[in-house]
Amino acid sequence: MSEFIGYRCSLCQTEYAPSQVTYTCPRDGGNLDVVLDFAAIRQRYQINDITTRTEPSLWRYLPLLPVSDPGGEGTPIHTAGWTPIYKVDSLAQPLGLKNLWIKDEGRNPTASYKDRASAVVVARALEIGAEVTVTASTGNAGAALAGMATAVGHKAVIFAPKSAPQAKIAQLLVFGAQVILVDGNYDAAFDLTIQASNEFGWYCRNTGYNPFTAEGKKTGAFEIWERLLLYLPQKYAPLNLFVSVGDGNIISGLHKGFKDLHVLGWLDCMPRIFGIQSDKSAAIANAFFSGSEEIIPVQATTIAD
Repeated sequence: MSEFIGYRCSLCQTEYAPSQVTYTCPRDGGNLDVVLDFAAIRQRYQINDITTRTEPSLWRYLPLLPVSDPGGEGTPIHTAGWTPIYKVDSLAQPLGLKNLWIKDEGRNPTASYKDRASAVVVARALEIGAEVTVTASTGNAGAALAGMATAVGHKAVIFAPKSAPQAKIAQLLVFGAQVILVDGNYDAAFDLTIQASNEFGWYCRNTGYNPFTAEGKKTGAFEIWERLLLYLPQKYAPLNLFVSVGDGNIISGLHKGFKDLHVLGWLDCMPRIFGIQSDKSAAIANAFFSGSEEIIPVQATTIAD
């Protein structure tokens, strides 16, 4: 049984019951944060109740998630998460660092961090009785949704730009998703998924729109806490965490995970999170270093999908 009690708008802080909203704040369009009953979690669980769980996936943290177990044991949805963390002294030394760890998210079932978000979103879709989950993707998010949905017999529909890499499109089809190619870019595909969601009653996974994506991505923070922060000497606090910016969902998810642990009293010192961007796609970095709150889009020229 989850302790999900509602949502809170990240902009105006208005709170909503689970049945009142699904995606964004109706007042200002702000992203919604999932709210858990931390008092109930504290009363029911101690740290040891989490760290002694034997599930080798993100579902070991089910007591801290706003969904129920989706089933699908022995399938990809139950192998998402619990990825290895490597201590890399050979790379730390030339960088002048005493300690360096790398978390290998390529070990997820469809080889990306987005498996975490998709696993939790699919679990939510099953809870609310959605027959179809839809998303816009140029590759990884669609593959993650397709893989997680197929694992539990759930239908996934992916809107992808025709310019998406053919290998990624093939991956979506292999996992059994219905793929709809769009004459346009990712933004056009994004808008079409919302339109389809509204028209057909499909559940929309889109990042930056569905609040449950961050709930999946926060599980990476739980793993870093369990494997590193519980055992690192206090002199190493705070941990410096370097994360690719992307669309911001990984950063916000990780921050939420650490914040949840802090609210529970299980984490004394919040890590410092640094957002990393390529200088070929540096819209956020440009705004940060210029001291501006205005994000000016740039034409990205990286090899990322």
